[in-house]
Amino acid sequence: MVVILFRLLIIFAIIFFIYSAYKYIVNPKRKLEIAQENKTFYFYDDENNVKKNFLITYKGALFEGEKYLGTTEQAFEVVTITVWTKHPDLLKGISREDLYFIEKEILIKYPHAKIEWRHPIKNIFCD
Repeated sequence: MVVILFRLLIIFAIIFFIYSAYKYIVNPKRKLEIAQENKTFYFYDDENNVKKNFLITYKGALFEGEKYLGTTEQAFEVVTITVWTKHPDLLKGISREDLYFIEKEILIKYPHAKIEWRHPIKNIFCD
């Protein structure tokens, strides 16, 4: 009887380990961190939750965007997005074309949105 319980305990432990490994591998926050380390593009967003900010990594810089809900002619949509970075020192090497690329990717998900950049990123558009 003890042997059977021990075997069941081992099977449950293995199943729990496989489940935990799977959840770790498919975690979007982990994918965001890997993309930032590899200096690639990744868009992390919960489109169904307007109150939750989205995160974008591009060329090693991490951008955060805040969504604001408003009305369009047809429905309630995200109409304004404010984008900033907490670490401006990571912006080295990012050009105006890179920011246009980020804007384009945001507009793919939120086509009715007006994008506003905060300091110091907005200074590159004023030049």
